[in-house]
Amino acid sequence: MNLLLIETSAKACSVALSHDFNIEFRKETLDGPNHASVLGQFVEDTMQFARENNMLPDAVAVSAGPGSYTGLRIGVSEAKGVAFGLQKPLIGISTLQALCCHVMFNPMLEEDMQNGGLYCPMIDARRMEVYTALYDQALQEVKPVSAQVIDENFLHDVLEQHPVYFFGDGAEKCKDIIKHPNAHFLPGIRVMASDMMSLAIKAYKQGRFDDTAYFVPFYLKDFVASKPKNLLEELQQEK
Repeated sequence: MNLLLIETSAKACSVALSHDFNIEFRKETLDGPNHASVLGQFVEDTMQFARENNMLPDAVAVSAGPGSYTGLRIGVSEAKGVAFGLQKPLIGISTLQALCCHVMFNPMLEEDMQNGGLYCPMIDARRMEVYTALYDQALQEVKPVSAQVIDENFLHDVLEQHPVYFFGDGAEKCKDIIKHPNAHFLPGIRVMASDMMSLAIKAYKQGRFDDTAYFVPFYLKDFVASKPKNLLEELQQEK
């Protein structure tokens, strides 16, 4: 099984090609949200490798959110185009579950996990808000995906009973607020295309495909664009 994996939900932009349970090729950048300028070339390079090595994708998997509105829209648009062109199925992957996979399949991180520990992936939103959920070590949902404003009482009832591991770009701003002794922060964890591989393989084997024409990302919140003020409005507010 060959899968083309596309991840654009945050600042990193990455594309990978998997063959069975191995990542055979990857292109990625951590330089910030410039997905529109690099994603097309990343996909083209990956497809060139796939053609040269007789590994044309059997499906296209893409990060489905939550995450950056613009990043998700760019990634899903690219994935739809490739899936339609190849006449192959499309698979949407939860960004938060893919973040968990980054931890679950990293032997160095997994060794630090305590039995009964829970995963709390966090994606940075605005100010002290994050997109988050809570999962057990079998990746079963303990608390559903939501947008949360973080304060010192966040998950206090859960932390009284379980160690909780916080990670993702949203966790960095929370480590000075969530001070419970059962709260553990794993630094430097960000979701990449390769983290979607196991979830995409499972979806493919179960035949869980998305409609290429009508699939939309899980934005979680409506996009709000700020309207620039004109000079007259600014002068009126100053009076």
